[in-house]
Amino acid sequence: MSTVAKDIGFDAAAIRPFQVNFPETKLADLRKRINDTLWPEKETVADGAQGVQLAFMQALAKYWATEYDWRKVEARLNALPNFITTIDGLDIHFIHVRSKHENALPLIVSHGWPGSPIEQLKLIDPLIDPTAHGGSASDAFHVVIPSMPGYGLSGKPTSPGWNPPRMATAWTELMKRLGYKRFLAQGGDWGGFVVNQMALQAPPELIGIHVNFPGTAPEEISRALQSGKPPEGLSSDEKRAFDQIGALYRQIPTQVMMASHPQTLYGLADSPIALAAWLIDHDTASYKHLAKLFIDGEPYGDLTRDDILDNITLTWLTNTGVSSARLYVEYKGAFFNDFRIAVPAVVSVFPEEVYQAPRSWSERAYSNLLLHSEHDKGGHFAAWEQPALLVGDLRKGFESLRN
Repeated sequence: MSTVAKDIGFDAAAIRPFQVNFPETKLADLRKRINDTLWPEKETVADGAQGVQLAFMQALAKYWATEYDWRKVEARLNALPNFITTIDGLDIHFIHVRSKHENALPLIVSHGWPGSPIEQLKLIDPLIDPTAHGGSASDAFHVVIPSMPGYGLSGKPTSPGWNPPRMATAWTELMKRLGYKRFLAQGGDWGGFVVNQMALQAPPELIGIHVNFPGTAPEEISRALQSGKPPEGLSSDEKRAFDQIGALYRQIPTQVMMASHPQTLYGLADSPIALAAWLIDHDTASYKHLAKLFIDGEPYGDLTRDDILDNITLTWLTNTGVSSARLYVEYKGAFFNDFRIAVPAVVSVFPEEVYQAPRSWSERAYSNLLLHSEHDKGGHFAAWEQPALLVGDLRKGFESLRN
């Protein structure tokens, strides 16, 4: 693999360009392993209640081994400016694309699990070149998309400690290293955790944040979840969110394993089908759509089969299934927090997200809430599924910060 620049004696603060170029032998080995999969018997139920279904995985495997072309996404990545820089002792990969428009706002975009910058590629052109995508020059952003430590093209931590607060500090250092004296931050899933931590750290350069997974709930909600009985006086939106969070805690078997024994997941490094099934088993709504996508060819927003396999293949080629899973054991906090964040904030709410944050909770968590945007379509992977809606919220939400 030639993804990391081989500079001898480089300055740790240097920014080194690189390109992605996995050898053909790695791709041939991947196809062979897919074709040599030892399949289990079919599940004994008619739905996905027991996990990722056999028909789904066999349809995915057939397409992956016979039609999918990794070189297409590799070319897309290499068409963008990719870099490596060392922060806090670890190589951090990032994509950095500057807009041609004057007064563009710098924006760092953070992915989650099971993700990589591939998940945000659809955001780049509309953000840097808004005039070609229904916007005006005043909507432009410079875009920075890092790979989280242990994910994709970044380095793998060799000791504990790379948690969301540490990543937040690293992202601020990255933006300052790039010369940005004021910038915005966006994230969903774990990226939302990192962005919230950036806001809690409140470096003076950070002028605003956007989250499509805010991870916020009042303290009384968190206490009530332990008993399963909602507090009195909840609005309908708050009651819905309470029920969704309760259901989420009952439906995250893979996350529980990663938060306890990620090192046990050796199959993620040995079998591409084991890895694919693990990454797909994320949330109920996404799973149902992905199953229809691979079995019936039914569209899922802007998501395609190649989009899903691009990310899985990158995880396989970089052998980051286990290293990315360790983020769950690194994180010691709650998944829903009673934040008090003063940095200007934008919140996007999608109907098939694992929970829809009520406006009242967003207003409580973010005292300077610029926009709480509720959409009628989209789910957990918003940048993949509904990039136009996410871009629209970024444009509208941060309009007041451009002066």
